[in-house]
Amino acid sequence: MSMDAVLPAPAAPAILPAKGGFLGALSDAFWRRPALLLLLMLTPPLLWLGIIYLGSLLALLLQSFFSIDEFSGLINREFTLKTYGELLLPSNLDIILRTVTMAALVTLASAVVAFPIAYYAARYARGKWKALFYLGVMLPLWSSYLVKIYAWKLILAREGILTWIFEKLHLSWLLDAWLGLPIVGGNSLSVSFTGTFIVFVYVWLPFMILPIQAALERVPGNLVEASADLGASPRQTFSNVIFPLALPGIVAGSIFTFSLTLGDYIIPQIIGTSRLFIGQAVYAHQGTAGNIPLAAAFTVVPVVIMGFYLWAAKRMGAFDAL
Repeated sequence: MSMDAVLPAPAAPAILPAKGGFLGALSDAFWRRPALLLLLMLTPPLLWLGIIYLGSLLALLLQSFFSIDEFSGLINREFTLKTYGELLLPSNLDIILRTVTMAALVTLASAVVAFPIAYYAARYARGKWKALFYLGVMLPLWSSYLVKIYAWKLILAREGILTWIFEKLHLSWLLDAWLGLPIVGGNSLSVSFTGTFIVFVYVWLPFMILPIQAALERVPGNLVEASADLGASPRQTFSNVIFPLALPGIVAGSIFTFSLTLGDYIIPQIIGTSRLFIGQAVYAHQGTAGNIPLAAAFTVVPVVIMGFYLWAAKRMGAFDAL
């Protein structure tokens, strides 16, 4: 037997020899300077973010400081705060207040509906039931946005299934009384403030359920058991243990529901009355009215509102539950 057969094969070198050519020199440069590789990888998305996203926002902000010449209808490209002053007109201020009120109500209702669903999924659902929960929450997000809205328009119509259910329960008088109210009512639920509210809650509900469920799963079970061992009632355990720990998840979900309601214009356009929301006002002013400065000023309003909202949410630790 030869000695070569007995001795083990030599191990591969720990450091491979340098490659020649341009690619080899480039690889060596990236290995010696990792920051250069990181900069090269981040440059395309940062350019996209800076030019396309932030650049468009700056252009929008700039347009809001212009005004419309009342005689010619052309844009007067001189710096002025006149357009922002128009936001304080009763008609425009009514649009802003209506949109913010709707966003706040949708957010509150979504939190109330989402919390028990998320709590059950976080504390009790296991195995296939948890998979079923995620499927049930995510499934509506996989269908077309417009299809869901038009489906709800049929459901809420005077000839729809909801009116039929009220008739079968002999509660038509209650529905008619509600529709007769001055602000929330209308000819039917499909052309009312109430119908707009219902569809908003339905469409944005998954965005509230998932952050709350993620926050509740982080609540240690021994804290709940310790609260019970110390003599706390279920109500005290909820108010002093569960709810404070789940609050960041609620605030995180509210970021989605509040901001999406502020900017949406399709739902109020299809289901609702002739009273405009901010999104509809932006669409109308930049489209048929041709008042780009006022449309830009309307667009700045939800940006400013969400800026303050995100600042408050960050202080409450909401981003930890995203």
